[in-house]
Amino acid sequence: MNPLTEQEIRTAFVNCTKGEAKRLSVPRDLAERPWDDLDFLGWRDPQAPERAYLVTALDGRPKGLRLRCPSPASWQIRRGMCSVCLTSHTGGVSLMVAPKARQAGQQGNSVGTYICSDLACSLYVRGKKSAGADGRIQESLTLEEKIARTVANVAAFFDKVTA
Repeated sequence: MNPLTEQEIRTAFVNCTKGEAKRLSVPRDLAERPWDDLDFLGWRDPQAPERAYLVTALDGRPKGLRLRCPSPASWQIRRGMCSVCLTSHTGGVSLMVAPKARQAGQQGNSVGTYICSDLACSLYVRGKKSAGADGRIQESLTLEEKIARTVANVAAFFDKVTA
């Protein structure tokens, strides 16, 4: 993924108003992010942990989603698998819900999927971050094929939000 500026990030969101995008908390460490290893930029809002954001390049342009993610209760600390990168975690996968774009979102419609709670899917796929024992299933796919699958899963989620 190409490095993004704060302004590019703020203008990328498809499921929130311009005012909401202007007020959201953008990471301060954009220059230190491992851009070459990222398929998307994902982060949780440090001031509101139930909010998360995901920005990726689609059709050559940055596109972003505002997400809601409940903080896990003690009964939710169980093993789950991320629908984006297929990494298993104990307590490290959250149901992330995105309001749909345009009028459907204004009417309260939303779409959800299970994603790594830290939104570090790209790093798990590349083996740069570990999810612990049995976090990644053994596959015969090449790294490039795993990356392509992750990118396709993110694009499919965007398609559901914008449909």
